[in-house]
Parts: sequence; structure tokens; C-alpha cells
Amino acid sequence: MNSAFLHKLFGTTPGKGVQPKEAIAYSIAGFGQNFICTIIGSYLTIFLTDALLFGAEGVTIGTVTGSMAVAYLMLGTRIFDAFNDPIMGSIVDKTRTKWGKCRPYLKWMAIPIAIMTIACFLPVFQAKATSSFIIIAIIYVIWSVVYTVADVPYWGLSTCLTNDTVVRGNILTVARMVCTVGAGIVTVFVPIITNGITAKFKYTADEIGLILTDKADAIAKMVLNQGMTAEEAAQTFVGTVKAGQEFANADTLKMIYFICAVVLVVAAIPMFFYGFKNTKERFTADDNPPSFGHNLKLLFRNKELLLIVLSGILGGARMVYSYTGGLYFAKYVLQNEGLYSLITLLVVPGGLVASVLVPWLTKKFTKKYTYIFVHLFGGVVMAIMYFVGYDAPWKLIIAAIGLVLLGIPQGVNNIMTYAMIGDTVDYLEWKTGERGEGICFAMQTLINKIGMAVGAFIGVISFAAAGINSETGYISAEGANTLWNMLVLSGVISMFACAIPMFFYTLTEKRQKEMVDEIEARKASK
Repeated sequence: MNSAFLHKLFGTTPGKGVQPKEAIAYSIAGFGQNFICTIIGSYLTIFLTDALLFGAEGVTIGTVTGSMAVAYLMLGTRIFDAFNDPIMGSIVDKTRTKWGKCRPYLKWMAIPIAIMTIACFLPVFQAKATSSFIIIAIIYVIWSVVYTVADVPYWGLSTCLTNDTVVRGNILTVARMVCTVGAGIVTVFVPIITNGITAKFKYTADEIGLILTDKADAIAKMVLNQGMTAEEAAQTFVGTVKAGQEFANADTLKMIYFICAVVLVVAAIPMFFYGFKNTKERFTADDNPPSFGHNLKLLFRNKELLLIVLSGILGGARMVYSYTGGLYFAKYVLQNEGLYSLITLLVVPGGLVASVLVPWLTKKFTKKYTYIFVHLFGGVVMAIMYFVGYDAPWKLIIAAIGLVLLGIPQGVNNIMTYAMIGDTVDYLEWKTGERGEGICFAMQTLINKIGMAVGAFIGVISFAAAGINSETGYISAEGANTLWNMLVLSGVISMFACAIPMFFYTLTEKRQKEMVDEIEARKASK
């Protein structure tokens, strides 16, 4: 690729400071990382409910239903994982190696992440077995810790490459776009694969009609003798046949997810090593490493960062449609889980356009107001989708247009928060003399993980509230409405809520540049 174009793309200077080769290597590492993050974040939940059948009727783990146990596992593990991030951030800030403080973790953690990711999808787990649930829960907690050890320093590395907010913003823009592509590949192709292979286990409307016709006399007797409605009796017969096939479907799903995990891990791990080898840290403090307690004090002195964190937490449900809930909607309401690929693809055009426009938007409106406006816009779009509904072809078209538009806040958010947190690192150095890259970017991964926790939790809670039986694939019309309402309304509330804290954010681009100049002047005077 043309060298002049790359320098223009990243805003770098030939022979001075960070170079395009490093920015590309940084993006490639993120590409591989998102292979792993997405197979866990998007499909471990449905692996538990649909492949191991913890979403089947009558399954319990302890005193709760199987689906609720999955919901609590997703929420609890990811919140536990999120609050590990400040600890890992402090460890990063104390790290001193010949490679720097952030880079070595890309090298050290690649293999452990690979092993634990594959372990989450081992096809030896037994359906509906409490022991299988407990083992996976333990593996998942270990995976979350191992992943955190690589994730926090990866994002912190961006502030070690350069302290130029424009260059750093450009690098993060490209990196987030590449990461989105990596996540998109997994999100798009895995449902297509699972839907295609398991199609033989699913009944068409005509096949269901033949079953009901064949059992018409028995259904009439159940209505007469057992007090069932015609719908309940019919569902009993269809469910009995479906349940038998669903076990075969579940065994097939286990193997599909396992193979997908292995393929993605094998592809991702070399990218971690490439990112390690081809980047260089330039802005790493040489003073005595801070303690965890000291880092926490730094965190609470960084009020601009805390506003970003609060906004991220409030926005945890803004993209719940792109997590497990969207997959459940495609599989059980639209009757084709492959359509989940379409749901995620519809968001891509708006996201890509927004990503490309981020430098212009921030220059025109600043990061703060770009962030606020796009999320208010997203809230309005989701509110329209909620009131229009989904139960007619023209309504689905409106929903599809809405998803395209929702790519705008998603694309902006994917880039903007990283750039703003990078600015708060400079703010912290200006205010205290300490940069604290690890603890600051630990807040970004905390935001991401809380978003994943909320998304998975709402998705499985919606699954349970809708009365879905993963063993028979049954969902009532009322249940379908419940699923839609919970997924969309939670997004509406979250979109509006996350904009509120940012009205109090004061770190403008002009102020950031003035702070960097003052920091450099202080260093020069010493």
C-alpha cells in the first residue's frame, strides 16, 4: 500500500514517532482479539441454552430454571470480570520489561486465551446436566480473567504509541473499524453455518400441518378429556416430535460451535504475536510503579474519565439487539437464526459511514457533542421501531432501516470512547504528573464488559420471559411480543441515558492540546 497514503490516513510523519506499520500491526492484533471475544460474547449463551438445552422447559439448576441460571452466570461473571479490569490496569502500570508495559501481554497471553476459549465449547458436556453447567461456569470465569490480562494492556498500548491526540484518534479509528470487521465476520458467518447444518431438524409450516392432521382425533380427545385448548393439545404433539429431533440438533450444535471456536482461535493467535512484534512503546513512565491503591486514587481524580465510565454503564443495553437477544429473536420469532447475520449486517453500513466521518465530526462538533447527538438520534430511531413493531412485512422493512441508522451511534461509540479515554490519560498527567494508561484504559474494557453483561443478561431474561422452550422451539405470539418489547425498549432507555453524563464533560480538543504542550514544557524545564 502507498506509504504517502498511509501517513495521510494515520496523520503520521515519515521517520518521526509512530509509523503506519505499527498502526497496522496494532489493528491486526485487535482483529484477532475480536474473533475470540465475539465467539464467546455472542455464542456461549446460546451454546448453553440451545446446545446444552439449559433453556428447555423443566430444567433447573439449584432453585432456579436453567435459562435464569444462564442469565445469572452471564451477568455475574462479566461484572466480576469488569471489576477485575482496574486491578489489571494497576498491574500494567507497574509492569516494567524490555518490551514496555503493555506490549508483552500480547505475547504472554495468546496461548492461555486460546486454550480457555476452546475449553468453553468442548463437545463433551452433557445436555441438561448440572455438573456440565458448573464446569462451564468455572471455565468461563477463568477465561474472563485470562482475557482481561490481554485486553486491558492492548487498549492501553494506544497511548504508549503516541501522545498526539489526532494521530492517536486516527489509529484508534482504523483499529476499531478493523475490530468491527473481525467481530462482524464471526457474527455473520456462525449463524449461517449453524442454521444451514441444523435445518434438517426444523419443521416447515407444511410439515407441522401434516403432523396435526395425522393426530386430529387424538387432539380432539385431549381437548374433550383433559381440558386442554386445541392449541395446547396440538403443541403437545408437535413438541413431542420436535423434542426428539432437538436432542439431535443439540448434539450437532455442540460440535459446530466447538469447530468454529477452534478455527477462530487458530486464526487469531498469530495476530496477537504480530501486534507484539511490530509495535513500539514511546510514552511509558520510568518512575517507581504505583500501587493499586494509588491507582484507584488517580482514577477518582480523573473526573472526565469517570463521566465516560458512567455514560458507558448507562449505555450498556443500547446494542442489546446485536447480542444474544437478537439471535433468539431471529431463531424463534423469525424462524431462521441465519437472519441474525442480516440483523448484524444491516448495522454495518451506518457504522462504517460513521467511522469514516468521525475525524470530520469531531473537528466540526467536538467529540463531546458528536457523542451526545448520535446517541439521542439512536434513541429516537429505536423508539420509532418500538411503536411500529415487527408483525407485518412493511414493519420489518422499517425495522431494517432503523438498524441501518443505528449503525451510526454504534460506529461513533466504538471509536469515540477510546479516543476520549486517551485524552483523559493526558488530562491525568497534566493534573497529577502521572499518566496511568493501564488504570484509565481498564475503564474502557470495564465499560465493554458491562455492556456485554447487560446485553447477555437482558437477552436471556427476555428468552425466559417470552416462555421459549429451546427443546421444542416453541414461542407463543404473546411471547414474541414480550421478546421484541424487552429488546427494543431497553435500547431506547439506554441510548437516552448514556448521553446525560456527557453534558458535564469538559475536555475539548483545544484544551487537550494545551495540556500536552504544558506537559512537554514541564519536561523540558527539568
